[in-house]
Amino acid sequence: MSEADRLAPGWPGLEPRWTTSAKSAVGTALGDGSRVWFTASHGILNELYYPEVDTACLRDAGFMITARDGFFSEEKRDCDHGVEWLAPGVPAFRLRNRCRQGRYEIEKRVCTSTDYDVVLQHVRFTPLHGALGDYIITLLLSPHLGNHGAGNTGWVGASKGERILFAQRDGLALAVACSPGFGRCTAGFAGSLDAWHDVRANGRLVDCFDRAENGNIALAAEIEMLGAVGEFTIAIGFGRDAETAALHARASLLRSYDESERAYAAPWRAWQGQLLALDEAPPAPAGAAPAGGTDSGAAPRPLYRASTAVMRTHMSVAMNGGAIASLSVPWGSSKGDGDLGGYHLVWPRDMVEMAGGLLAAGAHREMRDMLGFLAVSQEPDGHWPQNMWLNGTPYWHGVQLDEAAFPILLVDGARRADAIWARDVARFWGMVRRAACFVAMHGPATDQDRWEEDAGYSPFTLAVTIAALLAAAELADAAGEPLLAAYLRDTADDWNADIERWSYVEDTPLSRSLGVQGYYIRIGNARGDEEGSPTRGATPVKNRAAGHAEIATYAMVSADALALVRFGLRDAHDRRVTDTVRVIDALLREETATGPAWKRYNEDGYGEHEDGSPFDGTGVGRGWPLLAGERAHYELAAGRVDEAARLAAVMRAQTSPGGMLPEQVWDAPDVAPLELRNGHPTGSAMPLVWAHAEYVKLLRSLREGRVHDCPPQARARYVERANVPRVTGWRVTRRVSRLRAGSALRIDAPEPVRVRWTADAWATCADAESQVIAPSVHVAELPTQRLAAGAVVEFALYWPGGDRWEGRNFSVTVEGAAPTP
Repeated sequence: MSEADRLAPGWPGLEPRWTTSAKSAVGTALGDGSRVWFTASHGILNELYYPEVDTACLRDAGFMITARDGFFSEEKRDCDHGVEWLAPGVPAFRLRNRCRQGRYEIEKRVCTSTDYDVVLQHVRFTPLHGALGDYIITLLLSPHLGNHGAGNTGWVGASKGERILFAQRDGLALAVACSPGFGRCTAGFAGSLDAWHDVRANGRLVDCFDRAENGNIALAAEIEMLGAVGEFTIAIGFGRDAETAALHARASLLRSYDESERAYAAPWRAWQGQLLALDEAPPAPAGAAPAGGTDSGAAPRPLYRASTAVMRTHMSVAMNGGAIASLSVPWGSSKGDGDLGGYHLVWPRDMVEMAGGLLAAGAHREMRDMLGFLAVSQEPDGHWPQNMWLNGTPYWHGVQLDEAAFPILLVDGARRADAIWARDVARFWGMVRRAACFVAMHGPATDQDRWEEDAGYSPFTLAVTIAALLAAAELADAAGEPLLAAYLRDTADDWNADIERWSYVEDTPLSRSLGVQGYYIRIGNARGDEEGSPTRGATPVKNRAAGHAEIATYAMVSADALALVRFGLRDAHDRRVTDTVRVIDALLREETATGPAWKRYNEDGYGEHEDGSPFDGTGVGRGWPLLAGERAHYELAAGRVDEAARLAAVMRAQTSPGGMLPEQVWDAPDVAPLELRNGHPTGSAMPLVWAHAEYVKLLRSLREGRVHDCPPQARARYVERANVPRVTGWRVTRRVSRLRAGSALRIDAPEPVRVRWTADAWATCADAESQVIAPSVHVAELPTQRLAAGAVVEFALYWPGGDRWEGRNFSVTVEGAAPTP
């Protein structure tokens, strides 16, 4: 910093915020020559990411337009916006902004360099009133380096004599260059003294400053239009230091934008050419919701190619196979540095759903890379963090059993699709074994359900974990571990037999009012000793205001129960399932302008408030397009192909103008000032990669006329054969009080154990030594199959490793009758 530098006033600036999550475009270059990602909405660039897809470095960058007659316009607020893909599945975009006063039109073409860490936008400014020389165009951008809006330093400087806008923070830097060059420039703090207010008041930059230190900053520059004929290219470069960022930006401008765009598009075209041709799903029947997003009567968008590109765009470059959930911060305009992660984190569940979508599309290489990332990011005990940065560092620390089980199903699905070879199966067997043992030793109740809110017996989690245990058993057989295979199958059978005990209710006020015998609830209460019914009591409801934080457990219903069919545990025509579907539709289905939308569960609070104001920890749950995809898979399993195709059309209709699928859609009357339109995206995450993956899987399922990703092991065992469990499992952390008649009592332990037991009140007793099944799984089996109903089995545990007894006795009572198939 020079003593002559003019320092900006207003330190440290306003409290920083992110921007809208409603993206209309996302993109990145394929290959390893560039490590930047871009997003766009409202006709301007939003968050840019560098050097990884989990690290946002810019809030937004747009133009202010002024004229000598006092005209002032900001393109993101004062224009009608349009967006077009360069070509289907090639995430380079044309953004069109037309001034609502009819004064100008701006067309931007956006991509990234393939050789440098640079985002490029080629701009064509067309005056619709007056001449080009009547207008001043000022670029305004807000650096938020390293996921932080605070603590940034910006300045106006030069690189080899060329004027550049700079910003840096903690080892990250950006530099902005322009093909015709910049005129007046400034660096300031966001607030009442910033460039926006200066241009708004004066028609151009007047109060220019050289430097703004350590705050929430804004950079601005006037475009030198002399000789540019209304066209210019902006390059936003990144590096570990300012000099590198500037050289990247300037080097990228040595090529014409057209050359850069062609170089960017070629690998994407080649990649799309390798995928399966799922573009044309079976036609939707008459009456299906129109596709085409916000433009009524528009032709259906090529959402398949958009979805594959969206998924691929969310993958890491340096951390091979890593992928984040969304290039967005839900309700970002109300979120600041306290929400560093947003959705640009790795959620193992979302990542496996995405890998499944890529597998369905035929992108086998990317799917294998993702398996590799999962293998190296797994925790030593076999689970994965609730979510994490791309380097594997946990962000939130919850444990969700479905996230431990999903990678097993991915390995099995890839094996059955011949997307991995025998050597790959062997390479991933260690990961599968650890995950399967973790699931078996920590289930069947989960610490968190898939919505990351409640503990207990979730039908969704049960479906995923049971199917995964069976898949792991098949892989264990192939790996030459028959004892482990038998243990995993016994565990799956044991849990499957109790799904209804844990999560199904009959004769409730709700069932009577809807005329059904019963239904699956959202989640059963987890109790270590299972005293009392898991379906009784109350369940906490997250994200609701005080006084609305609990609901009777039997009265909470979720679309999650459809997973019992999706993963092969129950038949689509099972009365318990069909009754549950009636309850789901009565409580969770909302008809919108684009078709039906289903909420996660009744009384959900994750979504905008009633008045449309952003979710701020409380709100009202809205419909999720991905749940329409899950419902379509259920309809397909039930043989209703036309209805499944209609719901695919609904998903297409619920995209943004750029073909982005949102987390949620607005299901209430329009709130125009907040841009909330019935049946269209809310301020939640968009694009949600999970939703795009579900759509691609649905297209594959429609093509095949079956649920493409249904694991065959579970369906063969429980729907086609109605398997009866051989054992009842017990462990210290899961103290069941009832022994299934006709089954052996199996004691599971994480270390060697000796079980001393009796069935005649200690008149006689016997010892059972545990057997090693896996390093973390030891099993002692008691031959209780012939005990009569009502018999009580008592037992004590001795731990040889610590030379100690547990200190108390335990007991289980034999149930009244053996189960029948």
